[in-house]
Amino acid sequence: MIKELQLRVLPEQAASDTALRALLAKEQGIDPAALRDIRVLKRSIDARHRTIFVNLTVRLYINEEPADDVFLPVDYPSVEGCREVIVVGAGPGGLFAALRLIELGLRPIVVERGKDVHERKKDLALIKSTQEVDDESNYCFGEGGAGAYSDGKLYTRSKKRGSVEKILRVFCQHGASTAILADAHPHIGTDRLPGVIEQMRHTILRCGGEVHFQTKMTQLLLSKGTTAQGGGSAATRCCEGIVAVDLRNGSEREFRGPVILATGHSARDVYRYLAAEQIDLEAKGIAVGVRLEHPSHVIDQIQYHTPAGRGRYLPAAEYSFVTQVDGRGVYSFCMCPGGFVIPAATGPEQIVVNGMSPASRGTQWSNSGMVVEVRPEDVDQMADCVPAKDVPSPLRMMAFQEALERQTWLQGNRRQTAPAQRMADFVNGRLSYDLPRSSYAPGLISSPLHFWLPPFIAGRLQQGFRHFGRASHGFLTNQAVMIGTETRTSSPVRILRAADTLQHITLGGLYPCGEGAGYAGGIVSAAIDGERCAEKVAEAMPQR
Repeated sequence: MIKELQLRVLPEQAASDTALRALLAKEQGIDPAALRDIRVLKRSIDARHRTIFVNLTVRLYINEEPADDVFLPVDYPSVEGCREVIVVGAGPGGLFAALRLIELGLRPIVVERGKDVHERKKDLALIKSTQEVDDESNYCFGEGGAGAYSDGKLYTRSKKRGSVEKILRVFCQHGASTAILADAHPHIGTDRLPGVIEQMRHTILRCGGEVHFQTKMTQLLLSKGTTAQGGGSAATRCCEGIVAVDLRNGSEREFRGPVILATGHSARDVYRYLAAEQIDLEAKGIAVGVRLEHPSHVIDQIQYHTPAGRGRYLPAAEYSFVTQVDGRGVYSFCMCPGGFVIPAATGPEQIVVNGMSPASRGTQWSNSGMVVEVRPEDVDQMADCVPAKDVPSPLRMMAFQEALERQTWLQGNRRQTAPAQRMADFVNGRLSYDLPRSSYAPGLISSPLHFWLPPFIAGRLQQGFRHFGRASHGFLTNQAVMIGTETRTSSPVRILRAADTLQHITLGGLYPCGEGAGYAGGIVSAAIDGERCAEKVAEAMPQR
């Protein structure tokens, strides 16, 4: 007999298969030996009260052998000799687009400006030792995109656009722990995700696709014509492929076919090229702020309501805060319990910070982006903060990002040393005369963030922190340090596409995809969007 139950158990019971087996056998009135297997289908922690519980949905196999497979794998056929589709970018949007193309019998040609995960890792290590950033291989550019070395969190609210469960199964098929199928907030870990991504590449190659690293798209191959588009509009140009340059030797090559453009939220040269070609874009709202880092035991104590913190059986605690200040959202973003703060710039004269966590979430720090909603109309009112002259209107949010990142670099002594301030000092408008130990490897320098951050950001953060401190006693503390600045929460540009075909609104054959196109926010939502774009390409391609 197979039976599914919902349970509410103590953490020590959830952590022990023996204890869980004994509890279930007692509740079901059966011999523990009759339980051939227990499969945890869903798992979440309820930390709302002083007694912490773990909510479980379990499947019991009573006097019955369990199925061999925990999940149903996807079949990837050979696509040798099949019609080709160009995928620009090997982040989650591009990789999942390529895998879905293979499922649909199309041959993906993946073009990635950065390096593979192994070579990329070497360039990341150099940021600490040389204080310099390789503008083609960094925490944003390279195989796996920004998610590969920035955390691997798989939680998303984007459940209406595609199957989250399918995305998680594909991750498991390529080496991720099957625990992500059950966890309420699934997480692979930045130490394990690169290996999973590498296996995805191997699947693409084994099935007959191509993956080209250090190969940068420089232009779209455009032709004149009339192509029917969604909503009844018509395009006067059509995208027939790309021109890309091999960064190792400078040689150019053309790739022909429909183009899925999945370049990520930091490919600013792509946005500039599209704007120069008068390919329809629009400025998009973003969120900007800081990376806030606490000692992890402080967050554990707050969230688990005990001086003992997480204890033996609970993971590093997470938090989520949101409020409204003067008509704009102030909220936590990309919370990394037991993690690190990392340098995520993509070029010279920038400081950008992000967060990541290993699979164990076992470091002594926990961090989160703390950001303020910024809309295009906010930037339009801040001419002194943005180099507005000669900036195309769709790129004005990007110009704002760039200006703030350069200001942060100047505050960091023109290195990757990040300006920082203790949290309570920031709220009270005081300079921090010393700083706590931090996970940020390039180092911190004390700086009055309350003074030089744009006032509409600094003021809202101060009010937001006071609100969060009242809601969670102990959160607003000088044990926490704010590290500047968090600017790459999402794309500052949306590449306009038709809702029904997902093709660009005036350029047939171009499918803007994922975070970089302004249609996703995170690994899973980008992966879902990649699959959707692949499906629309397949629908639009003529049948042979």
